[in-house]
Amino acid sequence: MALSQKLSQKPRILVVGGGYVGLTVARQLQKKVKAAGGVVTVVDPLPYMTYQPFLPEVVGGHIEARHAVVNHREHLRDTELLNGSLVSVDHEARTATVELEGGGTAEVPYKEIVMGAGATTRTFPIEGLGDQGIGLKTIEEAVYVRNRILERIEAASMMTDETAKARALTFTVVGGGFAGIECIAEMEDIIRGAVDANPRLSQSDVRIVMVEAMGRVMPEVTEDQAEGVVEHLRGRGIEVLLNTSLGSAVGGDLQLISMADKSEADRFGCDTLVWTAGVAANSVAKSTGFPIDDRGRIKVAATLQIVGEDGDVIEGAWAAGDVAAVPDLTGAGPGGFCVPNAQHALRQAKQLAQNLTAVRFGQGQVDEYRHESLGAVAGLGMFQGVGNPKGVKLAGLPAWLAHRGYHGMAIPSVERSVRIATGWVNELIFGRDFTPLRDLENPREAFERAAGKKKDEVKA
Repeated sequence: MALSQKLSQKPRILVVGGGYVGLTVARQLQKKVKAAGGVVTVVDPLPYMTYQPFLPEVVGGHIEARHAVVNHREHLRDTELLNGSLVSVDHEARTATVELEGGGTAEVPYKEIVMGAGATTRTFPIEGLGDQGIGLKTIEEAVYVRNRILERIEAASMMTDETAKARALTFTVVGGGFAGIECIAEMEDIIRGAVDANPRLSQSDVRIVMVEAMGRVMPEVTEDQAEGVVEHLRGRGIEVLLNTSLGSAVGGDLQLISMADKSEADRFGCDTLVWTAGVAANSVAKSTGFPIDDRGRIKVAATLQIVGEDGDVIEGAWAAGDVAAVPDLTGAGPGGFCVPNAQHALRQAKQLAQNLTAVRFGQGQVDEYRHESLGAVAGLGMFQGVGNPKGVKLAGLPAWLAHRGYHGMAIPSVERSVRIATGWVNELIFGRDFTPLRDLENPREAFERAAGKKKDEVKA
């Protein structure tokens, strides 16, 4: 039997994406729609939502990886879940084509569609980047970066080749936004702790480099705070290279370019390269047939309804979050649009659910999305942070507490908040866990050897 025949035949609200927007919209609507004889269907390749603000803390080992994700089946029990990727949308026929994770495709009819597919890592055509680098947008990437750091430190402690050792103990992050700064601060924290625990190494063996093409970091905070962050990181031994870009990464040989005169600023070997230099709207937006702007985002009105090229609302079509060009009615957003962050995505999702309810059930009214930023807070490793919540400048311990307090409450579901808080308390009592998980890329290696395969066959 084809999957299309197994899907509910009830009037459907199709939610594309199970991240901030998709999870929140589905949670807000599922019971109401079910009671009215309909169904909410969420389409996403993954069975969980990733709470991305916690990815740096996963890298730093403060949070268990599975606690930074929210299981769809656990929290969307009245929602129809479909693991797959959107291929195309025929909105006139109210049908979407979905490529299933297990193979094959399904035609999914709907009455309303909500585009909440979020964003993906934005990269540039830098030679070698695709082979050597890794992003920090998924929980799998965060786990890999942590294990990579710990594995390279342990391996380096046994190396006699000084060049190979220096390469193994060089760690580079490209991108000085919130994600990059939090990531490199957490990396320095765990690197310092792991090196201290290894008597064969010293801190002077390690090189940690931050590369940022602009003349400052963290545009979300004030300039003096950004300068303070740079000074703080440099005080921890991190090389912060502003007005510098990555020119090449072929074979792990990093070439840095000065933005001032385009000359080579530095060249060195590096085994761990993390790319956090921006995000881009999910390319699935281009497969929908809905109008998109020059940045690949779906065009929407302030009511979060998708609009046509003429500016008129398209009936039954909604979008929010990073995949949508949502007007910022406060005037604070660059270019007049909301910045792509969790703060906006969560609140847009709630407004979208309210507006969709008003249109479909005649309950309430359709309102425009308007949100004054609450500011931002960032963690910079244990007991360190920076932020400006509600315009109040914070640094050090107060900022770190604000960061953990806000995000500990903001992650969806009380259950996840409790698991996160419990992990933090355990760390304060017992200390950081430096245990790396080995062979995650080939978990069958031990069994294959036991079954008689030779080492070179296993590697192949």
